[in-house]
Amino acid sequence: MPKYLFIQRSVPGESQRPSPAQMQAMFAAFNAWKEKFKDRILDMGGPLKPGGKVVTGSGTTDGPFVEAKEIVGGYMLVVAENLEAALEVARESPPTMIPGSSVEVREIRETESS
Repeated sequence: MPKYLFIQRSVPGESQRPSPAQMQAMFAAFNAWKEKFKDRILDMGGPLKPGGKVVTGSGTTDGPFVEAKEIVGGYMLVVAENLEAALEVARESPPTMIPGSSVEVREIRETESS
């Protein structure tokens, strides 16, 4: 079955800190979503720490770049019958409910076994 990489993105400064009641509602929605799609989620991934490095053929620099229009905040691995089934999981995911946030869905190319 195909695997998909979900890349969670947000626009810097677009979201406000939720209230405690909003956090509880978001946590409940997240748990319900996770339970609904538990058979498709291979790896919940996780949030990424700030900073990092960017490696190119000419060397290593600090990254990600602050002038970026979007910040990659986390990732997840999902298994689904096809792209449409993967998109269903993404559409209902909690990050898509946050203004300025999105989930990019990319199919992972299968490699041939040796």
